[in-house]
Amino acid sequence: MGAGDGALSPEVTHISWGRLEAGGRVFKDARLYPGGAREWDWNETGTRHEPGIRPADVEELLARGARVVVLSRGFYGRLRVMPETLELLARRGVRAHVLRTEEAVRLYNELRRKEPAGALVHTTC
Repeated sequence: MGAGDGALSPEVTHISWGRLEAGGRVFKDARLYPGGAREWDWNETGTRHEPGIRPADVEELLARGARVVVLSRGFYGRLRVMPETLELLARRGVRAHVLRTEEAVRLYNELRRKEPAGALVHTTC
């Protein structure tokens, strides 16, 4: 297990265009994982809308103990997910859900109560 052993993932308490609140903090885009949250800075991994969420983007969620991952594609679904990212999650035995932002946050908040959950949430397009 990862660094978040036994810890709940933070609840998203607000989501709107360009703003997410979770764990008492405010983000534009967020990485959520058991025990914490931090800004999701796309520059760290070279993420762009196309080809989309990269395997490197989910590695931290896995290292922190996420057993289910929710990937947000933005409010309008413009952010893609690389097939390699979904393949990595499948190889690690981690369920993945790919949804537009509002539905992704709803599902993540539900899952986080039941099991170690991680999410990448994009709050614009």
